[in-house]
Amino acid sequence: MERTLSIIKPDGVKKNLIGEVVKRFQDQGIHIAALKMMQLTQKQAQGFYAVHRERPFFNSLTEFMTSGPIVVMVLEGDDVIAKNRKLMGATNFKEAEEGTIRRDFATDIEKNVVHGSDAPETAAFEIGYFFNDMEIVG
Repeated sequence: MERTLSIIKPDGVKKNLIGEVVKRFQDQGIHIAALKMMQLTQKQAQGFYAVHRERPFFNSLTEFMTSGPIVVMVLEGDDVIAKNRKLMGATNFKEAEEGTIRRDFATDIEKNVVHGSDAPETAAFEIGYFFNDMEIVG
């Protein structure tokens, strides 16, 4: 059983898309093993996105991710990383397939509603960043 992290970004929360995103996961048989809403501090956002620190979009990304509440989730299931990434769609919503979360709800490349881990190693780090073992119900 594989796990991955999913984040509903501030734009998704602001647009009241929490239920819609969760429904899409559940409709695909993805188990939600943990879920919480939180407000990231600048320091927390910078820590989470530290891998992008040298990228030109780092400051705008961390500012955006602290602009409102987010919902973080641990998703669980067979091949869940790939399933989640397919449901999310391409980072650039204009390139995302019809029916994906980003194609349906994103407004730009940064305000693209959701984040998802891209690999098992990334998922392990990201899940550990937001959740301890007692918070995850498998």
